[in-house]
Amino acid sequence: MTTLVGPSEGYNMGKHGFEMWRRIFEVDKKYVAIKPIGQGSYGVVCSCINKKTNEKVAIKKIMDVFENRVTALRTLREMTLLRFIKHENIVELKEVMMPNNWRGFKEVYMVYELMDTDLHQLITSPQPLSNDHCRFFIFQKSLAESPSFKEPAAFISSSLLLLFWAANLKADLEFIDKPKAKMLYPKADPLAIDLLEKLLVFDPSKRITATEALCHPYMSSLYDPSCSPPAKCCLEGDVKENMEEPKIREMMLREIMYLPNPK
Repeated sequence: MTTLVGPSEGYNMGKHGFEMWRRIFEVDKKYVAIKPIGQGSYGVVCSCINKKTNEKVAIKKIMDVFENRVTALRTLREMTLLRFIKHENIVELKEVMMPNNWRGFKEVYMVYELMDTDLHQLITSPQPLSNDHCRFFIFQKSLAESPSFKEPAAFISSSLLLLFWAANLKADLEFIDKPKAKMLYPKADPLAIDLLEKLLVFDPSKRITATEALCHPYMSSLYDPSCSPPAKCCLEGDVKENMEEPKIREMMLREIMYLPNPK
């Protein structure tokens, strides 16, 4: 349920507020709340509609973004990467709302395209996950690694889930012992096992890259190199682990201004 609330201190006349899941959202007036979608360790997400365009979006509110350096850096990286990555299989970051107090803001509102569902809902749903589901999930993950970055593939966790889903097992898994993979997962696709083994090589210089993973026979039904060519240059990024709050804040504001503000 959505409840309209009065203005807070420093309230901007271009914004309005509503309460959802005991969290106050202060968003641009063009957005009208629909319903809550989900919440996690550092954010709450609700669906809204843009009154000017009639487009439905998902708005994520990140609270106390600078209280924890990990959260601040993760948020900044998400802004930076999604500004560069444009692909039909990767959620689009439409805008990040300009804060009321750009010198001392503590909250960030990120606006995304609204998806029908998410990976968590699919995993926890009663619908059995097929081999095709697994192939498509790892395809989406590898797209996020491959078109914009020339680094070794870093989706081991997704690969472990791949076999977990393919085998239709319900037990919780703490780890997968690679030499025993075929014994543990007799129902898994042999090509999935082969891809997993190549992804689990510990040395990143010997591990297959994201592009090589996409070209693996297991992915052949989904991947067309002509539609998703590798990046021509690397995205280095300026986000450093030792950055302090003033610098992170400055870079966030820069990203907010880089992103187009939809009407």
